[in-house]
Amino acid sequence: MDTRFVIHTPLMWIDKAESWALAHELGGDRLVSLIVSETHTCYLNERSKLEPWGYGCGECPACKLRKAGFEKWRAGSPGR
Repeated sequence: MDTRFVIHTPLMWIDKAESWALAHELGGDRLVSLIVSETHTCYLNERSKLEPWGYGCGECPACKLRKAGFEKWRAGSPGR
């Protein structure tokens, strides 16, 4: 590269609970709801049942990580 540049990767330095908190901080309940209903990280591409944390099988490493992060965020957020 002829020009110096910086790539910012803020999510790389926070855990899943902090990612959910950041989403809520940036867009409130509407953004969290959008993330839950419109995204997924399931390695098996399971989309047949919507869980509180989103779509997924609930058993693959990605689902376990997402579910645990969501539950940790909710537990630390009164009224969630």
